Amino acid sequence: MKKNVLVNITLLALMLTLIGCIKTAPKVEPWQLTFNTPTTIGKVQSESQNNSSMIETKVYRNSGVTPTPDSPRVMPTLRKDPVDYSVQQGDSLSVIARNFGVDLNALLQENKITNPNLVEVGQSLVIPTVDPNLKPVDFKIVPDSELVYSPSSIGFDCSSFLSQFSGYLSSLEYAEEVVMQVAEEYSVNPRILLTAFEYQTGWLRSENKSLDPKTPVPTDAWKTNLYQVLGSIASDLNWGFYHWLDNKIGYFILKDGSYIPASGTINAGTAGVQYWAGNHFNKDEWIVATSEQGIFNLYQQFFGNPFNYSIDDLLPEDLKQPELILPFQNGIAWSFTGGPHSGWGVGTAWAALDFAPPGSPMGCVVSGDWVTAVADGLIIRNEFGTVIQDLDGDGNEQTGWTILYLHISSWEQVQTGTQVLAGDNIGHTSCEGGVSSGSHLHIARRYNGIWMNAAGSIPFVMDGYSTEGSENEYDGFLVKNGEYIEAWAYYRPESLVMR
Repeated sequence: MKKNVLVNITLLALMLTLIGCIKTAPKVEPWQLTFNTPTTIGKVQSESQNNSSMIETKVYRNSGVTPTPDSPRVMPTLRKDPVDYSVQQGDSLSVIARNFGVDLNALLQENKITNPNLVEVGQSLVIPTVDPNLKPVDFKIVPDSELVYSPSSIGFDCSSFLSQFSGYLSSLEYAEEVVMQVAEEYSVNPRILLTAFEYQTGWLRSENKSLDPKTPVPTDAWKTNLYQVLGSIASDLNWGFYHWLDNKIGYFILKDGSYIPASGTINAGTAGVQYWAGNHFNKDEWIVATSEQGIFNLYQQFFGNPFNYSIDDLLPEDLKQPELILPFQNGIAWSFTGGPHSGWGVGTAWAALDFAPPGSPMGCVVSGDWVTAVADGLIIRNEFGTVIQDLDGDGNEQTGWTILYLHISSWEQVQTGTQVLAGDNIGHTSCEGGVSSGSHLHIARRYNGIWMNAAGSIPFVMDGYSTEGSENEYDGFLVKNGEYIEAWAYYRPESLVMR
């Protein structure tokens, strides 16, 4: 039994904030993968798949239990002198401390401020120097393949795992469905998701102490805040992971306002866990949580050494995007309404682009025009406005290239198990599948569970149109033969694009 925990909201603009709602993928025999720990193996391959031009999935091997060294990266140079700063509109002391990479408590002490909630526009502050004695934590917690919903997660049985415990979560029906929905939609590995969840809440092995014993407690997990708690953890893990990949993290700001410089030798998976921990623990707690005695130790209790599941070449050096076409019918112009933005939620890479159908009225009206497949592939999931296409056809969302089509109406929507060719019908745009201000298509790519930046080193290219982005989410261009089509939230002829 599944429950749609999100609702569609109609606004007057065409901008959107994506949250989405996805249920668990169809049950298939998992793709073969070798680990030191037991896992179910198998492979899905139908006769019809043999006749398509789907991309072959690479077979990976376990790299062993020792973390692979990461090449040290150049970290930001620490300031040696104080800085004078005038408070701007919208500033808060915590935001100022974060922007300058200093301890909030040090900022308060330097400026003799007793109430951290009071600050005035134009107030002069002295930003103290960064503490040179602070040392980064370079202990690696998990490999990248255990942070994202990668091939390493194939064969994981969430229901069997949860059945081992007798805490609050075991009292809830459909808890495993909620866990897997969050894992799938955010593309976060369920093992690290559950480990972080237990470390943060303790709900696997103990009761939920925040509940009022005088108030009736729901037994349906969909009627509790479980989805929200797990979604918040997944967003934090993703934020740290993808910002580390983009080289945008120089330090971690902790819950108490203190900070820890980031180590130049950690990997993105570890950065994701360190960022999550910083949002929930003070300095002393954070140091323990990110050490060998912290979440790494809890993970080992649950699943063994995380590096048993390591896949070093999640993104091979020679990786190229397969040839894709624009996701609509030939000769019909659609509006390019959204440049690179988050693939899902607020923490992922800016993997997605938005397109609105021709003549689309304001609001959530189902369009009569078709969204079409960008390549040959197998439809492996179609629920709640979401269609997932597997380009290698092995039936696993965690392997190879996959395409997310979001806000697809349930009316005439392509069904799971359908083998489609490039240009075949997928469905019609709507506001189904998340919070959206108007009927449109949100489309994104993943490779081995990693959200692929639409304007990154392997740009999103369709029909020869290559994506370029900017520093602002949703801004961007489609570029082809010197022609620049700018993303625009409202209809205008200059933003039309067609096959």
